[in-house]
Amino acid sequence: MSYELTDFEWSVIAPLLPNKPRGVPRVDDRRVLNGIFWVLRTGAPWRALPKEYGPRTTCYNRFVRWRAACVWDRILAAITEAYDGEVQMIDSTAVRVHQHAAN
Repeated sequence: MSYELTDFEWSVIAPLLPNKPRGVPRVDDRRVLNGIFWVLRTGAPWRALPKEYGPRTTCYNRFVRWRAACVWDRILAAITEAYDGEVQMIDSTAVRVHQHAAN
């Protein structure tokens, strides 16, 4: 399963990202987003993030900062619009597991 953004998805998302450079050069936003999505899709802890996605603290800090700034709301709205509403998401609170699969 691929966790990478497609070029189409990146073209929709890139203009929505905050870009206020501070003293240190920014880590590539696309790589960071791919890392964030890897953690969210796998359910792995941030410390298990593969090195190819950059420093885990960078991914985590951007995830938290962008959540506070409502960047994720804009990203999801833009992706949904770009795919003409054909985006499907599953909320894990609604997924039932057989009793024997829980352990």
